Amino acid sequence: MSFGASPPVPRLPSPVEELRDERIAERGIRLFLKRDDLIHPEIPGNKWRKLKYNLLAAKELGLSTLLTFGGPYSNHLRATAAAGELFGFSTIGVVRGEEHLPLNPSLEQATSRGMRLTYLDRTTYRRKNDEDVIEALRRRYGECYVLPEGGSNPLGVRGCAELPAELDLDFDVICCPVGSGGTLAGIAVGLAVGRRALGFSVLRGGQFLTREVARLQQEASGAVSEAWSIEYDYHFGGFAKSTAELRSFIDDFEDRHKLRLDRVYVAKMMSGIFDLAADSAKLPTGSVVVAVVTGPADD
Repeated sequence: MSFGASPPVPRLPSPVEELRDERIAERGIRLFLKRDDLIHPEIPGNKWRKLKYNLLAAKELGLSTLLTFGGPYSNHLRATAAAGELFGFSTIGVVRGEEHLPLNPSLEQATSRGMRLTYLDRTTYRRKNDEDVIEALRRRYGECYVLPEGGSNPLGVRGCAELPAELDLDFDVICCPVGSGGTLAGIAVGLAVGRRALGFSVLRGGQFLTREVARLQQEASGAVSEAWSIEYDYHFGGFAKSTAELRSFIDDFEDRHKLRLDRVYVAKMMSGIFDLAADSAKLPTGSVVVAVVTGPADD
C-alpha cells in the first residue's frame, strides 16, 4: 500500500450548492449545502474526513490492521471496511450486541469489503474504551490500529478541521449533525474568527456531547473554542429513531429539492435549521448559513 500526505479520494473539496427555498428566503437567510455526501460512494463525508489522518498514522506505525467499533447499523463500520479495502488494510469490526444471522445489509456490506466481525455484549461494549477490553482484543487479533466508535479522536478532529477552509464564501454559521462529537469539534477548530458552528444532536439525552466536543478539541488542538454550540431538541426520538413529522419533512424536502436526506443524521439537522430560521436569536436575519451534508440517504 502506498499513498502520500493526501490519499486520492474523489471530489475534494466537496461541492457547495445554494439551497433556494422560500421558507428560508422569506426569513432573510441564505442557506448553502456542503455536499460531503459526494466525496466518495462508500466513504462519504465526515467518515472520510475522520479516517484520513488515522489511515496515515496506521501506515506510519507499520500496522496493517484497523480495529474499530460500532452498532449493528453503523455507517462508520461500513466506511472503515471500504477504506481498508481501498488502501490495503485488514479490518475488524467490533459490533455492539449479539450476532444475528443473516447479517443486516449494513454489516453484509462491511463483510463484503473484507471486514471481520466480532461481538461484545452490551455491558462490555459500554467499557469498549477501557484498557482491559482493548488489550483483550489485541491478544485475540494481534497488534492493530484501534479507532474509536465513529472515528472521533484527535486525528479525526484534524481531518474535520479542514472543512471550513474549503468554503469559498462569506458565511456566518456552519451546521452539522452530532453523533460522537468529532465533526463538530473539528469544524469549530477550523473556523476563522467571527464565525460559529452549530451542531444538532441526533441522540436523545445527548447533553454529554458538550463535554465530549470540548474534550476532543482540547486533545486535538490544546484549546477549547467558544465558537460553537449544540441544539438538543431535534433528535426525533433518539439515535436512528424517526417520527411521522421527520418522515414528512424528508419527503417534502425531496419533492422540493430532488435530494433525499439521510434520516439518521442529516434530516434532523435540516429540520432544526428550518425551525431555528424563525428564531432571530439563533439564526439572525441576514445570516449566511452552511449545512454540512455528512452522508447520503440509506433509504
